[in-house]
Amino acid sequence: MAEAGVEMRGAVFTRREVVDFILDLAGYTADQDLTRLRLLEPSFGHGDFLLPVIDRLLASWVSQGRPEPVPALARAIQGVELHRASWSHARELVTARLRQEGISAADAETLTRTWLVQGDFLLAELDGAFDVVIGNPPYVRQELIADALMAEYRTRYGTIYDRADIYVPFIERSLSLLAPGGRCGFICSDRWMKNRYGGPLRAFVANGFHLRAYVDMVNTPAFHADVVAYPAITIIAREAPGPTRIAHRPEIDRESLGDLAAELTGAAPDPARGVREIARVTAGAEPWILDDSEQLALVRRLEASFPTLEEAGCKVGIGVATGADKAFIGRHEELDVEEERKLPLVMTRDIQGGTVEWQGLGVINPFEDDGRLVDLARYPRLRRYLEARREPIARRHVAQKAPANWYRTIDRITPSIAWTPKLLIPDIKGEAHVVYEDGRLYPHHNLYYITSDSWDVRALQAVLLSGIARLFVAAYSTRMRGGYLRFQAQYLRRIRLPLWSDVPEGLRAELKVAGERGDPEACNRAVFALYGLSDAEQAALGGTKT
Repeated sequence: MAEAGVEMRGAVFTRREVVDFILDLAGYTADQDLTRLRLLEPSFGHGDFLLPVIDRLLASWVSQGRPEPVPALARAIQGVELHRASWSHARELVTARLRQEGISAADAETLTRTWLVQGDFLLAELDGAFDVVIGNPPYVRQELIADALMAEYRTRYGTIYDRADIYVPFIERSLSLLAPGGRCGFICSDRWMKNRYGGPLRAFVANGFHLRAYVDMVNTPAFHADVVAYPAITIIAREAPGPTRIAHRPEIDRESLGDLAAELTGAAPDPARGVREIARVTAGAEPWILDDSEQLALVRRLEASFPTLEEAGCKVGIGVATGADKAFIGRHEELDVEEERKLPLVMTRDIQGGTVEWQGLGVINPFEDDGRLVDLARYPRLRRYLEARREPIARRHVAQKAPANWYRTIDRITPSIAWTPKLLIPDIKGEAHVVYEDGRLYPHHNLYYITSDSWDVRALQAVLLSGIARLFVAAYSTRMRGGYLRFQAQYLRRIRLPLWSDVPEGLRAELKVAGERGDPEACNRAVFALYGLSDAEQAALGGTKT
């Protein structure tokens, strides 16, 4: 990484207006004596943050009467950069900026050498605590990092969990280095705020820090180049927890950002100016809900009043992943295997119109009903079929881990799922797309399914077609480019649902009819009654008064 190119090392360069905005939010402003503060930039790159920081520090130093520069400024800044060429380039820029301010060549060299460290922030030894940590941590996936180094990171940072990006331990260490009252201002991906891998970091923040401000920067030109990322600005302080001020997608110009910074840091935010305040955003490892406060209040009320979807007797699952679809999936009638070794398969494209229109695909089933792999000797046609496709099947990771079981699909296939009436939900959609399947088809891995032994599945369809499903998924899901939501199992399981035994007969019939018709307004009317929603709660859900 010390020699890698921009993409491999996860370098993203931030616009000056955004840098100044973050510095204002973090309270690093030239109208105070910045020579008494310590600031850390853990990945300074070409100096997008570092140079504006130095500008503010020098302005403050001048206002203090220009005391001897080395004693006054040497501990004011600490910057770390792994990439050698970027570190060298930034050194030249910093030295030139100090010389421009009239600081001697020797003092400029001393300050630059003291301030800027070439090395790995996650391993570097750093002296003392910091009042401000600022920057844009690198976006680097774990698979790009050597196993031995990743193992060392894991021993040092408890927030590295599952497939966490490297910015997660960057945030952990930055917060750990804050002095009491210190503030960390970062712009980085918002994925950790809701995804599973961010749970330990969310718990870390909740236990000893205050999320002061959150600014959604998705679809704003915050960087010098377009990036495939979902950025947000967070200001997190080492202080007692409190309410969080929130703004969404600001205009990226100096005046607008300056006004917004004043609102976010002032005495009382003005919702008319696009700033809201939400209490108790952080709650252990729970995903952060940073959306409309009225919707948040409704979510919390439903969570306190009703059981979860699965506690109410429903099961959420995901369809089969094979790891080699071209080998395991084909036209059902053309799959040359024993009849009991294949199942009709439903794909996302089969339900695009809101009903199931099966296009005739099937999937090979290498499992017995008890979950064990079949003995290929008992199924000669299946054996010939798989052996003819052995190379792509055996090349999969799951096959290499257990060569004797080379012909298994990644997920176990349970045929009873095919014969059970179910609701099918695609992963990524703008709205809930919930399709009834009467028990003939097995779902593919890009479809989630819901079954129930207690709830009538058609009535359940009405609940999920109403605003309730989107309310919970939007609250807990990460948002994709274009505003799409991810209707994944982990978010669907958060939906709250009354027990079927508690639903009156008349309302049961109304829900079933609404679900069968797929009428969103009828679904909403029935669901408003089911949950006892007030007029204000109906409005928060996007509905109208009953």
